Amino acid sequence: MRILLIRHGQTPANVLGLLDTAHPGPGLTKLGHQQASAVPDALADENIEGVFASTLRRTQLTAEPLARARRLGALVTDGLHEISAGALEGLSDEKSQMTYVDTVFSWAAGDLSRTMPGGSDGHEFFGRFDGAIDAIAREHSGTVAIVSHGAAIRTWTGARAVNVDVDYAATHPLSNTGVVDVTGSPSDGWRVSQWDGNPIGGRALLDVSANDPTGDALR
Repeated sequence: MRILLIRHGQTPANVLGLLDTAHPGPGLTKLGHQQASAVPDALADENIEGVFASTLRRTQLTAEPLARARRLGALVTDGLHEISAGALEGLSDEKSQMTYVDTVFSWAAGDLSRTMPGGSDGHEFFGRFDGAIDAIAREHSGTVAIVSHGAAIRTWTGARAVNVDVDYAATHPLSNTGVVDVTGSPSDGWRVSQWDGNPIGGRALLDVSANDPTGDALR
């Protein structure tokens, strides 16, 4: 099967650099709605069988224009939500941001026992994200669109794609509505066909001024 892993549109927290991972989460900014509205035209040539969103509001708002255009219901799927920031929730200082991204990328590198301060570990994340992907794969063999989150997509891809490692995932940005295109299956493994870190509607929808730790490349 083929999965288009789409990051949600911009939120107010993305603009401010806040670690905002709690449910139900914020909605989209004006730019975020524009980014979401651009998704259907950008994917007009794709034969999409299903549209899925996480349990956080921002992914559902991003998925809705595509689902409506395809006359599909955007299926809210447990397990696809962002990696919880734990005790770092709501913080925006550089130390907190770096602790968060260092922790999630350490999971992609194989250190699953490392724990987010006041939160969970890599075993919990991969258990629920793999579970969601596996469930979708059991129902679809063609192309699906999954709207998820920056840290979750990058961490899962860095660990699960056979041709992309954690260093690639960490050093390549994934802006709001950026897309990671993967093919394969839970049994055979996954391969990244394309990593487009720009908004799917084009660079005109990119906010270069936003301080966005879950989407920015690590230098």
